Amino acid sequence: MSDLLFGVENGIATITLNRPESFNAFSEEMIQLWIAALEDVRDDDSIRVLLVKGNGKSFCAGGDVKAMMAGKGFFESQEDITSTALARKNSLWKKIQRIPLILEEIDKPVVCQMHGYAMGAGLDMGLMCDIRIAAASAKFSESYINVGIVPGDGGAYFLPKLVGVDQALDLLWTARVLSAEEAKEKGLVTFVVADEELDSFVQAYIEKLSSGPQEAMRIIKRAVYQSQTMSLRSSLDYISSKMGIVTELPDYKEGVSALLEKRKAEFD
Repeated sequence: MSDLLFGVENGIATITLNRPESFNAFSEEMIQLWIAALEDVRDDDSIRVLLVKGNGKSFCAGGDVKAMMAGKGFFESQEDITSTALARKNSLWKKIQRIPLILEEIDKPVVCQMHGYAMGAGLDMGLMCDIRIAAASAKFSESYINVGIVPGDGGAYFLPKLVGVDQALDLLWTARVLSAEEAKEKGLVTFVVADEELDSFVQAYIEKLSSGPQEAMRIIKRAVYQSQTMSLRSSLDYISSKMGIVTELPDYKEGVSALLEKRKAEFD
């Protein structure tokens, strides 16, 4: 059985981490399949939404430390562990760091469903998504410090953007384990849902996103992220240009017609 499952149904793509015996800790195969799946999502215009989730008892326990030491995790080979710092850096760049870089190129909504444990790089994979929906019993930790390493996947970039610099440093320095409610209070997750309702809540949420006006949704996502590094003037200039574009699209005409006719809009 593959370490990662990927499928598309009715415009909704699903990436499922599939190493339940290891709490979905990363493997060499999982990372490579993850990269390939994200490239498909980025390039396939028929895909409207991406869902990322895990099989078994947890979302993702992060890096498989035993596998890494055997040359089967983040690094290319045993030599990458034991030889040079440059080899280890390049291995990270060619593998797990490709995931956030490709995600940055995906304008479609990316939703992460989290249950059980989300630890270290597993938590960071969720932070890279647009929306995080957690089971009430889920546990979260930036656990790198426990094994004397740093967040090599981009966690030091994403975490402070969500929780602030001081909170990010606290979580990274202490590896404190958070409950789902604590994670929501800090801004790590978007929704907390009863365990038994997680699947149905997520399914309803992604179906709602997939039925929306796709071009407008993708422009909104890009505008929100790009505005984080723009001046106010640049952001307003960018979004006014996009407004000119979307008001010429069929979805705009359908939305206005539906509003005037007091019916639900049906977007392509």
